[in-house]
Amino acid sequence: MKKSILMAMAVAATLAATTLQGWSASLVARIDVSSQTMTVSKNGRVIHRWKVSTARPGYWTPRGTWSPKRLHRMWYSRKYDMSPMPYSVFYNGGYAIHGTNYVKSLGRPASHGCIRLQTGNAATFYSLVQQVGRSNTRITVVN
Repeated sequence: MKKSILMAMAVAATLAATTLQGWSASLVARIDVSSQTMTVSKNGRVIHRWKVSTARPGYWTPRGTWSPKRLHRMWYSRKYDMSPMPYSVFYNGGYAIHGTNYVKSLGRPASHGCIRLQTGNAATFYSLVQQVGRSNTRITVVN
């Protein structure tokens, strides 16, 4: 009986470790809406911390965790007058992390819901996602 219990516990521990590895990512972008910052970690080590702009009043930046769905070096918003969205990393429908020319607004809510970065920082993040792959990248948006 004890041997069966120990064997079951060993199998459960192995399954749990495998599951956790499946959810881990080598690149993690954590966007904190309350502080308007994005922290990028690679292999568990913080490599960048940048100011961002998320949704201004009347709009919403979704909270949750995603993997990037698609990347575009340059995208033009069909919804918002063909506004340029350089180095777009789309993670949830039409929501993306992307560069902006409105750098004066970084550090405070100013977008229609996307996560805006200084364009050079967006290019760096875009390049990192390309290097590690979409499946090895997690984007987490928290309050």
